[in-house]
Amino acid sequence: MKVLVTGANGFVGRAVLDRLRRDGHAVRAAIRTADTLPPGVERTAGDLHSDRDWSDSLHGVDVVIHLAARVHVMRDTAADPLDEYRRVNVDGTVNLASCAAAAGVRRIVYVSTLKVNGEAGRFTEHDEPAPAGPYAQSKHEAEVALRRIADEHRLEVVIIRPPLVYGPGVQANVGLLMRAIAHGIPLPLGAIRNQRSLIAIDNLVDFITACLAHSAAANETFLVADGEDLSTPDLVRRLARAMGRPARLFPMPSSLLRLGAALCGRRDDADRLLDSLQADISKARTRLSWFPPVSVDEALRRAAQSR
Repeated sequence: MKVLVTGANGFVGRAVLDRLRRDGHAVRAAIRTADTLPPGVERTAGDLHSDRDWSDSLHGVDVVIHLAARVHVMRDTAADPLDEYRRVNVDGTVNLASCAAAAGVRRIVYVSTLKVNGEAGRFTEHDEPAPAGPYAQSKHEAEVALRRIADEHRLEVVIIRPPLVYGPGVQANVGLLMRAIAHGIPLPLGAIRNQRSLIAIDNLVDFITACLAHSAAANETFLVADGEDLSTPDLVRRLARAMGRPARLFPMPSSLLRLGAALCGRRDDADRLLDSLQADISKARTRLSWFPPVSVDEALRRAAQSR
């Protein structure tokens, strides 16, 4: 099978390339930079704009794994952030999918986000989407457009909505917590009683590759996660154990944490640490017979060893 991977030099993209090569697929990587690629991987331009001609990049391709996106931009200075997200995440995706359909590509595997469902709660694929913020809104609009293209052409679409992805080299909140633990910084999170789904990079990549050819994945949407949800204090404790460090937790009311975060302009960061956000992965398990191959503790150990 020949696979085109967009966003191939990103955190998820690099892991996807490694797995595809190990599985014996012919791989073409669409990237925007001059980054070094693994041996045997073809390079093609990765500009995701609405008028790009993808025909050369798609020649002979069976499946596209579409990872490229404009992701969260901290302190976004764009005059219209939603318009900027739409330009890449919606218009660029629509153009790629249209070119893929014209080139005879069989399937697109599109990695979206659990935030399409919402910012807090426990979700399944049957829940009405409630995206909050321009990033999630643009990903939802891209999903809708992809389904329309799939209906109009002989192109299968698989939509994957993961929560926060972690693993070796991770940044985001897990990376921040690891740095705090490494420096022995006390964390005022001991009283938090939330539940959050996460997904290890190895588990996400395993699910993506499971969707390359599985007939039951065609034109379906899946929520994926590690299958074990953690409270923020439990995540800190298990990270600390993986790192061989003490978990220095002390309790502080969540109302005070939210107030302090709001005063510092970090309300969204606080919400991600304090609120519950859970993905029910029953559909992935039953329809695709998929189970996360890496446990949470093993995934945290791998992340800790990469520091």
